[in-house]
Amino acid sequence: MSDTPARVRRAPSFLVACIGIGLLAGLMSGLFGVGGGTVIVPLLVLLLKFDQRLAAGTSLAAIVPTAAVGVVSYAVHGSVAWIPALILAAGAVVGAQIGTWLLPKVSVTALRWGFVAFLAVVIVNLFIVIPSRDTEFPLTILTISGLVVLGVVTGVLSGLLGVGGGIVVVPALMLLFGTSDLVAKGTSLLMMIPTAISGTVGNLRRGNVDLTAAIAVGLAACTTTALGAWIATLLDPFVANVLFAIFLAFIAVQMAVRAVRGRRA
Repeated sequence: MSDTPARVRRAPSFLVACIGIGLLAGLMSGLFGVGGGTVIVPLLVLLLKFDQRLAAGTSLAAIVPTAAVGVVSYAVHGSVAWIPALILAAGAVVGAQIGTWLLPKVSVTALRWGFVAFLAVVIVNLFIVIPSRDTEFPLTILTISGLVVLGVVTGVLSGLLGVGGGIVVVPALMLLFGTSDLVAKGTSLLMMIPTAISGTVGNLRRGNVDLTAAIAVGLAACTTTALGAWIATLLDPFVANVLFAIFLAFIAVQMAVRAVRGRRA
């Protein structure tokens, strides 16, 4: 039977683990412009024996304050494209519903392998395309249409595979829209907030959030998110791309392992 929030043991080690997970997730969130779920979910499962649904719901709740702090940190440096982020968020909300509807109709294992291939292409391009940090992000009919499509695709993948939007949005904004790495990360974090709030409300109704863990992880993450964002501004764009490529390689390995396990099931 799945763990529920009421059944998770509340020992000092529980809070220590939550704080440690939050500190690491916050640093990764600020540094790479991702929500941190790719760190939070597997660690909650591994260290605290959460089931997958409870871990995912708890992670999404913790992402709300984490992303908010990240947005403020990037906004201080003028590295948030506000309107594009809202367009992406609207598309992602619609896409998530489509992804949830498609879930029982498509092969998730095949999609995971496809996503691994996508990440491999992105990783290679991160070593080739190094966007300038002086580039603008003009809104035209073409870019707005592209943002809507990107938002929907991101939402669909989120609904189907449970991947965070930042993993798709950050490289897409850099490689397809030519934005700087900093603007891509700040915009990605802003995009996550409304979708994370919406998802958290639904998860709370279904009992898929451990509030104690979410608060502990979220507050801890807030203390290191700004640090990660500050480090991102100090890094040379090529170095930042290399580090992001390493992070994506870690995600690709996780996804490949799930795909192999899914095929054997």
